[in-house]
Amino acid sequence: MKFLAIDTSGKYLSVVAYNEGKTVKLFLEDCAMRHSVVLMEQIDEAFARAQMSARECDFFAVVVGPGSFTGIRIGISTIKGLCFACERPAIAVTSFECVAYDGKERAPRLLALSDAGRGELYAYGYEGTTAALGPAIIPFAQAEALVGEGWLPLSAEKIPFGCGQADPCDGLLRAVLAKSESAAPASALHAFYMRKSSAEENRK
Repeated sequence: MKFLAIDTSGKYLSVVAYNEGKTVKLFLEDCAMRHSVVLMEQIDEAFARAQMSARECDFFAVVVGPGSFTGIRIGISTIKGLCFACERPAIAVTSFECVAYDGKERAPRLLALSDAGRGELYAYGYEGTTAALGPAIIPFAQAEALVGEGWLPLSAEKIPFGCGQADPCDGLLRAVLAKSESAAPASALHAFYMRKSSAEENRK
């Protein structure tokens, strides 16, 4: 199995190239507003290190959200372009799944979180491998209350109140491997937005 997976949904950038078990993971911690500038060079580097080309991939994968509106659009557009050019299917992964698959062995009740801005968090709770809470947009106070009830908070980003930090690349890799049988036409890729953009909310 060979594939390329990318995550442009947060401030960071994750690129994973998988070549029959050989894995190359590239990670830029602070890539906010620069995804469109550095993404293709990171993809090229990942392919080079993995000793493979785009046309050798069986499929391509992308994180479809929730997260940065602009970042998500960049990621989906890039992967759709690769899929159409190479005539390959795509796999959609959520940012929640990336956190959950990296931390699925850490606690029986895992709370996957990401920054939603405005003092709020995107949240999804897992009991073992079963979705048990969300997806939801919750204030920090509610997240802290859930932690008090025994949920282990985990995020790919740095979030206060003792939230653990997942490995974005490892979570992306594990999530894609787990969903490797679910590849579908790239035309089926759609952004997973949990709220309207600021422009849409301010439109009169």
